Amino acid sequence: QVQLVESGGGLVQAGGSLRLSCAASGRPISSYAMGWFRQAPGKEREFVAAIGWSRGRTYYADSVKGRFTISRDNVKNTAYLQLNSLKPEDTAVYYCAASNSFPVEVQTRYDYWGQGTQVTVSS
Repeated sequence: QVQLVESGGGLVQAGGSLRLSCAASGRPISSYAMGWFRQAPGKEREFVAAIGWSRGRTYYADSVKGRFTISRDNVKNTAYLQLNSLKPEDTAVYYCAASNSFPVEVQTRYDYWGQGTQVTVSS
C-alpha cells in the first residue's frame, strides 16, 4: 500500500510558477511510475505528466509541454511537478498517482492516488 500526499498548491498570478510535491509513504516509489493529473471545475480529470520508474522517461500533455516539468527523487520518496508560465486555464485540483506499470495517461491503471492540491491562477 502506498499513501500519497500532494502539497505546494496555491494562488499565483498568470506567468508565475509553483512547484508541487507528492510525498509517498508505505513503500518506496522507486518501483512505481508516477503521474500527475488535474481536474478543473466542471471538467473531467485529465492527464498532465508521467515519469517512469527506472530510466525516468517523461511524457506530457500537449497543453503543458514546455511549461511543466515532472521529476522524481527516489531517495526522498517524492515526485514533483514544476509549473512555469502558468495560465488561468491551468487552474485545477492537481493529483499525483502511482502505478505498478507505466500507463502514462490511462487513469484506470494507476493504483494509488493522492487527495489533490488546489492550483489557482489569476489573470
